Amino acid sequence: MKNTVIKQFLLTIAIIFCLLFFMVVYIFSSFYTSSVKDIEELGVSNMKSEAAMIENYLNKSMDVLWVTADTVNFMMMNGASSEEILNYLTTEAEHETKEVDENFTGVYGYINGEYLDGIGWVPPKDFVPTEREWYIAAKEANGKATIVQPYLDAQTNTIMFSVSQLLSDGVSVVSLDVALNEVQIITENMKMNNMGYGFIIDNSGLIIAHHDQLEKGKIYPVNKEQEELLHQIYNEKKENFEMKINGENCTVFANQVMDEWYVIMVVSNTKLFHELRSQMMVGITITGVVFLIIVVFCAISARNINIYQRKEQESKEKLNQMNTNIIRALAYTIDAKDRYTSGHSQRVADYSLAIAKRMGKSEEEQKIIYNAALLHDVGKIRVPEEVINKPGKLTDEEFDQIRIHPVSGYHILKDIHDDARVAYGAKYHHERYDGKGYPNGLEGENIPEIARIIGVADAYDAMASNRSYRSALPQGVVRSEIEKGKGKQFDASIADIMLQMIDEDTDYSMCQSERSVKNILVIDDEMMNIKMAEHILKELPNLRVIGAKNKEEALNILEEQQISLILLDLKMPDIDGFALYQIIRQKYSMPVVLVTADKESDTIQRISELGIDDYLTKPLHPFVVRETVHDIINAWG
Repeated sequence: MKNTVIKQFLLTIAIIFCLLFFMVVYIFSSFYTSSVKDIEELGVSNMKSEAAMIENYLNKSMDVLWVTADTVNFMMMNGASSEEILNYLTTEAEHETKEVDENFTGVYGYINGEYLDGIGWVPPKDFVPTEREWYIAAKEANGKATIVQPYLDAQTNTIMFSVSQLLSDGVSVVSLDVALNEVQIITENMKMNNMGYGFIIDNSGLIIAHHDQLEKGKIYPVNKEQEELLHQIYNEKKENFEMKINGENCTVFANQVMDEWYVIMVVSNTKLFHELRSQMMVGITITGVVFLIIVVFCAISARNINIYQRKEQESKEKLNQMNTNIIRALAYTIDAKDRYTSGHSQRVADYSLAIAKRMGKSEEEQKIIYNAALLHDVGKIRVPEEVINKPGKLTDEEFDQIRIHPVSGYHILKDIHDDARVAYGAKYHHERYDGKGYPNGLEGENIPEIARIIGVADAYDAMASNRSYRSALPQGVVRSEIEKGKGKQFDASIADIMLQMIDEDTDYSMCQSERSVKNILVIDDEMMNIKMAEHILKELPNLRVIGAKNKEEALNILEEQQISLILLDLKMPDIDGFALYQIIRQKYSMPVVLVTADKESDTIQRISELGIDDYLTKPLHPFVVRETVHDIINAWG
């Protein structure tokens, strides 16, 4: 049972673990996937916000340029001179630097065929305005404001760019120089939850702004990682993607600005997903703790269940043992009425059990058959002892008294055993297969099978045991009688099993063991007491009294002969009876009855404590001695 409980416990834990494992994997994988998606969406959203800030800044410069270009257009249309236009540009340059944005560093242009500069810069003689990038870009834009390719100012280490616009005459161009200091500040502060770094790159690979100012102005790519990075940005147009940068897995967020520039943010995955993974580890740890709590709870429950089941099993076993003891006591009570067939019920039960096993009966059926056989003669309680032990032929009236014991047994058992087959075994075990039995004259398989089994075992033991009117029959005679009774007195198939058992019993061990003489050792220092015991016990069959007057004689007899029971005097000159009992018990296990004239409670208490089987008090009462010896001999087999 213990192994079964352990297996059930381990199976339960395994099932719980598997279910919990799959549940955790599903929940956490779903949670992780969803959280990663949310983080990526947040990164894309942040990137769009950063790009919008930069684009707004660039639009501001384009708006300023648009106002300036529109004013110059108006002045040209109204015939303003170059000096008037230059004065306006000078005033506008100063205004924009002071009032609009300090990064707007100058307004200039090629107007009415000459170069005019609002901050007073005088170009060298070889300076050709129409060959400058700001002019070419404006011409290509065909009247729209356009951003000119940025460049690194070597003197200030500042990235500069120009915004240019072609005027209405199709020749003149106005341009605004802008330092990207504000964009650099935005880029340096570009982070995601205080993680990662940002930079801005244009279509040519020029780093316009970077959190690390040493990178500003460099042209990418200079290695394979940067080449892969720009491929994903320029060609794949991905808003976010993962790649390895400087040996570390990173997530890259990108957004395009003004169709020319790209705002990029790079975040280490270790940092980006650190909190998420920490939360997952906490969740997994909590789940593990919960699982351990479940395991501990299940273990405690399994232990308590195991203890309860063990106690229940022990109680059941004790109850079964108690029932068995009651049944045995009842069977012993029945057999005690017949001095010559002592142990008959036990032997019939043993033979019936052996037959049931050979018939392939289940353990439960075997137990029922065994108990029924033990109790098959319980009805003999109603039969007078003088009839049972009568040595001669019974009268018709006496035989009728014998014939009623199956009926009496049935009525005794039908209300005290919950299986009706036990009562049927008692009632019908004297029925014959040919219908000539009693009490009901049942025939063939109308006789309950349990009774047919007991009937064969009972008939066999009756022939193989001593009776008041004869001794046990030889084995050959018993076998012959069983053979003759096939199909008449006995069920042939059951009789065949009994015959097989007889043939296997080559030394005729299946018989009443009381056929052999049993030795009773009387240990007493007075020969008269030994003679008295011999005189009292002579009425019991197959018993022989052997006397020993001291410890030495007693031990020698025990060493040389088979002793079935010892009657031990308490008071002897050479040794106390209690001490001699303890010496005997060190080597021998036969029952011991103490004989004493001492009736004090202390003596009786010590007899009980030492486990002595019984005691007799002097002067001896013959009927008490005979009953005690008979009962103990019968109980010990």
